[in-house]
Amino acid sequence: MTTATTAPARRPTPSPRALARGGLSTLRRHPLFVVLALMVLVFQLATGSFLDPGNLRGIATDAATLAIVAVPLALLVISGYLDLSVGSTLALGGLVAGWLAGQQHQSPAVAVLGALAVGATVGAVNGILCCYLGLSAFIVTLGMLTAVRGVAQQLFPLPLSSFGSGFAWLGGSRIAGIDAPVVIAALVLVAGALFLALTPSGRHVFAIGVNREAAYLSGIHIRRTPFALFVVTGVAAALAGAIKASVLDSVVAGTSGAGFELTVLTAVLLGGVALTGGSGSILGVLLGVLFLGCLQNGLTLLSVPTFWQQMAQGTALVAGAALAYFGPRLTR
Repeated sequence: MTTATTAPARRPTPSPRALARGGLSTLRRHPLFVVLALMVLVFQLATGSFLDPGNLRGIATDAATLAIVAVPLALLVISGYLDLSVGSTLALGGLVAGWLAGQQHQSPAVAVLGALAVGATVGAVNGILCCYLGLSAFIVTLGMLTAVRGVAQQLFPLPLSSFGSGFAWLGGSRIAGIDAPVVIAALVLVAGALFLALTPSGRHVFAIGVNREAAYLSGIHIRRTPFALFVVTGVAAALAGAIKASVLDSVVAGTSGAGFELTVLTAVLLGGVALTGGSGSILGVLLGVLFLGCLQNGLTLLSVPTFWQQMAQGTALVAGAALAYFGPRLTR
């Protein structure tokens, strides 16, 4: 006697209209994608070399350190906090790593761990003052921006350089044919996306940013989670500083990371993360990072003076805010 077998049910193929609706929904959430594509097209037509593999590799490498810090900073902003000290933390992390590798002749691993410890310390101080003592994150981290820079200049008044070939591996090597900083940035992006999508703590980040009191009444640790994000942001900034020191083989306390906090915040806000907290995505952050990387690279290829590039970055921040507000309304 034979038994009839039931064929597995087939998933219906999405109709063109359904695909169009899905694409339109994506564009509503990330209108910067269209702007980025148009900008790449314009730069390619204007330079003829923007999409060359070597230039794209340079964009990815330059944007890697920005992405490494932008991801945890975005999570922090989504939770309703802010860290303006990342530029100074980047400088101090790079100086400590370079000093350990060059002057103290420590292994690259020890040099990087020393930098990460410095970043964790700065992040922990920010977290204690903001999350547990309730001080304004804007005021605290603005003060730490100056304080950490002052510590860096006091400890390392002279430029540091010549860190050795071993330390150069961090910024100059390749993993499976891809530059190491790009691989590290990709891992950070994937980790950030998985954290938001798959973990309870990721959902708590949104809840804290939307309504801290309601999150507290729901049993969420409204202090511990942002505190951890402050620490992770400090660690990421110090890691980015170590990578930059490795790439450049030099660090200057007064200029390293200067203005970086505004650049990374611009990338985060351009990516659709609300400064008031409660909304944002890692995909949007990636688009913001790529937008700034392509913008700077394209303007450099066109030999645009530095002050015009700074004006363009400031304009991009204002345009990003306008795009985030008007984009969803225009695409309904």
